Amino acid sequence: MAVRFAPMSPSHWPRVSTIYAEGIATGQATFQTEIPSWEEWDASHLAACRLVLFEDDVTVGWAALSPVSRRYVYRGVAEVSIYVAGNARGRGLGSQLLEALVRGSEEAGVWTLQAGIFPENTASLRLHRSCGFRVVGTRERLGELRGVWRDVLLLERRSAVSGC
Repeated sequence: MAVRFAPMSPSHWPRVSTIYAEGIATGQATFQTEIPSWEEWDASHLAACRLVLFEDDVTVGWAALSPVSRRYVYRGVAEVSIYVAGNARGRGLGSQLLEALVRGSEEAGVWTLQAGIFPENTASLRLHRSCGFRVVGTRERLGELRGVWRDVLLLERRSAVSGC
């Protein structure tokens, strides 16, 4: 199967939001419980490093970065969002997508990527670790999801390219 990447545009949002909804439905991917509008999502993510993954011209995944802070000192620190469609998981597509996001982030001058992952999401933990992320801590009972307080592991990947 042919795999390719493209920068995300508003025209991708219907399929991207469907994949996002699949992740939300698992209860293991995010505290988010509803799909935002394109405008809300767009405003909360960096303009650079928005990728859509296609397999045989079907959108099967997406990844993007959110700023950790608007303060200038944190301009090179971003949080990763990555989602793969349920029927495309387990085939290495997530690794290809995250590796492409890492490369793009370094080209954009990002020196630290971080990810917040529920400890129960072992597939996401394996994926991030395989791409150079390490666990730097546990944020205990960080938020409540569906009536349950959830811990979040904080992972980080420092760029070897940025020189920090």
